[in-house]
Amino acid sequence: MITPETVPFGIYIHWPFCLSKCPYCDFNSHVANHVDHTRWRAALRAELAVGAARHPDRVVGSIFFGGGTPSLMDPETAGALIADIKTYWRVADDVEITLEANPGTVEIDRFSAFAANGINRVSLGIQALNDRDLEFLGRVHNAAEARRALDVAATVFDRFSFDLIYARPDHDPTAWRRELREGLEIANGHISLYQLTIEPGTRFYTLHQRGELKVPGEDLAAELYDITQEETELAGYGCYEVSNHAKPGQESRHNLVYWRYGDYLGIGPGAHGREAVVGADGQITPMAVRRHRAPDIWLDRVEKLGHGTREEVVLDRDERLIEMVMMGLRLNEAIPLSRFDRVAGAGPRDVLDAERLETLIVSGDLVCDGAGLRATQQGRNRLNGVLGYLFEPSV
Repeated sequence: MITPETVPFGIYIHWPFCLSKCPYCDFNSHVANHVDHTRWRAALRAELAVGAARHPDRVVGSIFFGGGTPSLMDPETAGALIADIKTYWRVADDVEITLEANPGTVEIDRFSAFAANGINRVSLGIQALNDRDLEFLGRVHNAAEARRALDVAATVFDRFSFDLIYARPDHDPTAWRRELREGLEIANGHISLYQLTIEPGTRFYTLHQRGELKVPGEDLAAELYDITQEETELAGYGCYEVSNHAKPGQESRHNLVYWRYGDYLGIGPGAHGREAVVGADGQITPMAVRRHRAPDIWLDRVEKLGHGTREEVVLDRDERLIEMVMMGLRLNEAIPLSRFDRVAGAGPRDVLDAERLETLIVSGDLVCDGAGLRATQQGRNRLNGVLGYLFEPSV
């Protein structure tokens, strides 16, 4: 059982390639006509080996293949990396090994091959269950393929999750309720429900700036959010994080590493890591590590140096405190006092702005008690504003 203060070490592996670039996506994903899978497998394994040498005594509780579209990699690549991880580290008996996948790349033989190579959970980027909105979102699959992908996942894996996006242009609340109910009937313990956001650098951002794309206003977005909470609760899916819902025990263990401010190693182009590096003198240095973002540059650096690290930054106490609170308040559980002590050396009332903290407690956005610090439902609904106020001008 993973508790908030016994978070195992996580490993994130980034596969940057996709069949096409979705117009809302600001992730580090790239369309490539050809990928040398043998070369990429060797590079990922090389960077993993360098990371293993820095962290020899950790227990790995989760492995996450993200992207991009990692279901486009050879299943043998995933298998080789998983085998390496089990050689370098002690791995938890109930280790969660997740692969992100898109329905357009799914077929029963390929999923079976990934399962045979050690994947035990998939996360499917469904995004919508009707063809009109799938076309608008730039997805390469249709609704029938999405449902088939979910059927395939259910036959191969004991655990799977999928994403839906709401607050699309002209999104009708009745239609969303119906679509969400269908999704919850298909779901197998976990579902991610994201409100459409317009991110800089995306095609949607350009269209929005031109006035050619309009998203729901605050009132409609709030109604769609309320419907999301109502339907998931009725189906027994607790909102354990702002956009993630699960039945008890089915939460994403890997994502909990991030939200509970655990340590994780990131490998692959653009991957980030939060690493507690133990020096020769036994001193622990908290580090933020970032790999080169461009696939070609990353690959060149790994083949020359053994790793594609772009920068390593030592995190001071205040930086770690802000990150810990920003991540922890996304959850419906408290950030425990022991975590504050580990990161900042004192409790929340001692290390946060006392006046601002009290204002947020009185307003009903935060609770600070013997269990620690947590956001109420109201606070999570407007978390960006809560964090901006709490850390202004730091954030």
